[in-house]
Amino acid sequence: MESQLPDIYCPFPQRTNPHVEHTRVHLGEWIRNTGLVHRDSARERFEQADFGAFVGMVYPHADAEGLDLVADWFVWLFLVDDQLDDGHLGRSPGRVRDVVAVMRSVIDGDGLPSDEEFPAAVVALADLWERTTPRTAAHWRVRFGWHLTTYLTTTTTWEAGNRAGGVVPSEEAYIANRRHTGAIHVCMDLIEIVAGIEAPESIHNDARFITALEASCNVVCWANDVYSYEKEQVLGEIHNLVHLVRHHRGYGKQEALEHVCAETDRETRRFLAAETELLSAYPQLSGILLPYLDGMRSWMRGNLDWSRQTPRYNPDDVGQYEEPQEYLEATVLGIAQD
Repeated sequence: MESQLPDIYCPFPQRTNPHVEHTRVHLGEWIRNTGLVHRDSARERFEQADFGAFVGMVYPHADAEGLDLVADWFVWLFLVDDQLDDGHLGRSPGRVRDVVAVMRSVIDGDGLPSDEEFPAAVVALADLWERTTPRTAAHWRVRFGWHLTTYLTTTTTWEAGNRAGGVVPSEEAYIANRRHTGAIHVCMDLIEIVAGIEAPESIHNDARFITALEASCNVVCWANDVYSYEKEQVLGEIHNLVHLVRHHRGYGKQEALEHVCAETDRETRRFLAAETELLSAYPQLSGILLPYLDGMRSWMRGNLDWSRQTPRYNPDDVGQYEEPQEYLEATVLGIAQD
């Protein structure tokens, strides 16, 4: 009997950005210019995912330039993630060490030598870094760089190490690392860019802000796990909360789905409580906090809406993931998937 996906509580309105069509055109040009997508099969899969629509749902108030920028970050993160999750590289930590080291040098501000050739993902990252960071505060750059570096290292060491060693992580360890492997902190940092705000370090260090951010990140990541569960089962992926609940608790598929959805609902309510406390504590900072918290709300709502409609997670078409070599390209990381 086929399992049914339970509803996920989401009291936030559906919204989309009016610049989505412009961004779709921009994305097509950007992936051509950076060389991130070459083969017809990879381009078809990229177009089906409709990242322009996704970014429009999660950043509904961004202007056209801001939406293009965060859309480029989306594509970079998704394509790198596919390389590391869906293919053999995600089971071979040593094979990606050198390219990750080059990426880290870009994040550290060292740039790329002009007399060398680099994989498409490195070239694209250098472009993104140059377009994103010049006008940002030093503390934002440090935090953003740390989140981006932690995403890369956690994905290529912790996740890949688990796969290579046949390690099934605990639910607790997975939940803590999932916010990094999902790069959701990177995406939440970009709220400040598109909203044109600069949150002081005191806010980022406030326990109520940390709770709101952690809860909203969990909602996004766990909802993604629910909707991508079928795809990841086809690929043999263990890094999925539904899978781990089944493994550690002995639940059936439907029971595990219902459990994760119920926990996701609790995180949404935890966000709402922290949001109320934070706004009450800092009425003088409402001009910063309101758009920031609204950005978190948009992420929870938009991610859910996109997950429900994207072909990437369509349970009726999981066969598209049985042959990842059809859409993974060596030029992205400069390493063959063999």
